[in-house]
Amino acid sequence: MPHMSYSPKGPARPNASRSRGGASDAEGVPEHARRRDAATIARLKGELAAQAELIREQGVSLAHSRKIFDRASAAARIGVWECSLPDETLHWTDVVYDLFDLPRGTLPDRQRALACYPPASRKLLETMRGRAIEERSGFTLDCEITTFAGRSRWIRITATVECEDDVPVRIFGMKQDITEEKLLSDRMRYLAEFDVMTGLANRGQFQASLSQADKAGQGRVGALLLIDLDGFKAVNDTFGHVVGDECLKEAAARLGAVCQGADLVARVGGDEFAVLLGPHLDRGAVSGLAREIIEAMAAPVSVRGQSLRLGASVGVAFVETEAMCDLFMKADTALYAAKAAGRNTFRIFKSDTRPRGRRADAA
Repeated sequence: MPHMSYSPKGPARPNASRSRGGASDAEGVPEHARRRDAATIARLKGELAAQAELIREQGVSLAHSRKIFDRASAAARIGVWECSLPDETLHWTDVVYDLFDLPRGTLPDRQRALACYPPASRKLLETMRGRAIEERSGFTLDCEITTFAGRSRWIRITATVECEDDVPVRIFGMKQDITEEKLLSDRMRYLAEFDVMTGLANRGQFQASLSQADKAGQGRVGALLLIDLDGFKAVNDTFGHVVGDECLKEAAARLGAVCQGADLVARVGGDEFAVLLGPHLDRGAVSGLAREIIEAMAAPVSVRGQSLRLGASVGVAFVETEAMCDLFMKADTALYAAKAAGRNTFRIFKSDTRPRGRRADAA
């Protein structure tokens, strides 16, 4: 009887080695590995979603910060600029365009922008810029520009040089509109140095000039004239302060016209003026100027239909070796000697006579 093999009926038994590893998918990947991969993918998706949300929030925050910066920049009239080196390509924020009266987004050209600066400021700007690039530093400069629309504007420029491997690659900074600040500063300085009513230098500037001359020593000042208006108090008391003020303005104008070559013409008191002269004038020239002042002040003053007459007494002191404070005291002494002599005249302080107050001798 021939030998025949025997095969059992029914489904085949799973491979022993595969059954020991647990269930697998159609590709033979174990169930636990598939679950692990799914968990990893879910975790990575969660992290990506969290990062996307963080980026979105940061974008919103950045946009908000940019909006605040733009509003603050516009309110403060501050713009940011950048100039690449060495090709000198410019990049401006909106406010810088506004400062120069250029349409926003226009490609800025450095040479055209430089043409907005007056020659002296342009030269100083180029000098400071070149030094900053050479020294890898920065600078600040206040200067006036004439915009492309023809407007006069003051700007403050700040600049910093950025380097890569010690090679300057760009210079950047801010430009700020300081026109109002400059006008206010000039106004404050004017009020500190000038008499608002007459436009002449005030007592503060006069004293500062004496102090500077004192520090500089001999050669800065040659003579001092003190002028007091004769008859002004009577006019002021009779016609009032408004008419009196007009008389002071006219007296100041006449004094300024006569003393155009003086170093300083100032109003140092109610109706008292001072004139500082340089050392180039001799005694004859100074005496001649004193006479011209008296003649100018003697002419009638027409105010509101009134023809008023004033006069002037002048005290003169020449610089010798004394301090400037002594010069003022000597001129004051000579002034009161002129008043004592009948007014509408001048007197020169005697160099050989010590001041003894307002009654001291004068020539």
